[in-house]
Amino acid sequence: MKNLVVLTGSGISAESGIKTFRESGGLWEGYDVYEVATPEGWHKNPELVLEFYNQRRKQALESMPNEAHTILADLESHFNVTIITQNVDNLHERAGSSNIIHLHGELFKSRSTLDENLVYDMEGWELNLGDTCEKGSQLRPHIVWFGEMVPMMDVAARETMKADIYIVAGTSLVVYPAAGLLDYVGSEIPKFIVDPNMPEVSKRPNLYLIEEKASTGMQKVRDILLKEYI
Repeated sequence: MKNLVVLTGSGISAESGIKTFRESGGLWEGYDVYEVATPEGWHKNPELVLEFYNQRRKQALESMPNEAHTILADLESHFNVTIITQNVDNLHERAGSSNIIHLHGELFKSRSTLDENLVYDMEGWELNLGDTCEKGSQLRPHIVWFGEMVPMMDVAARETMKADIYIVAGTSLVVYPAAGLLDYVGSEIPKFIVDPNMPEVSKRPNLYLIEEKASTGMQKVRDILLKEYI
């Protein structure tokens, strides 16, 4: 089977009701993003940061995968699908996708503030002050905050270079380093970009632009893939 690599962003989750800070001028559900999504914000007020992510988890649990998530999961019947997502929710997993690289961390995991290798699956949606790792250190959200390294970028770049087909869905391609992954895709590889607000991309060979939201745009991409690449 051909290798299908998909980069997804906030647009695909937005259709399931999960909002992003970019929709409201740097405010994320009423919070200043730099107060709740930076190492400095964590050191200044960890309780605020924990509450912010508790609310994000609660919102995510109330959301359901949409048609775009389901299509990507179903494509595993025909392709070796790797999803590289900038999203921290678990909607791809809940839709049934099995090979997912989370660039910016995972909302439903916590990790030690003492040893970043100690990562734990969370039960429920609450993480509070006093919740500690096995070494006794406070747990923090397993999220890549602004100003932090993106540890999964090398893995994502390697997977991108293996692509026989590449899809970008629901991302503006302005958040780096993730936006730079498109540069790892060979010129001979078919590339599909699905977004209602088409990002500015330099003219590339084998590039197909579908100016629609992820759910309807992915229906069109699926039909093309099943017709031309099976």
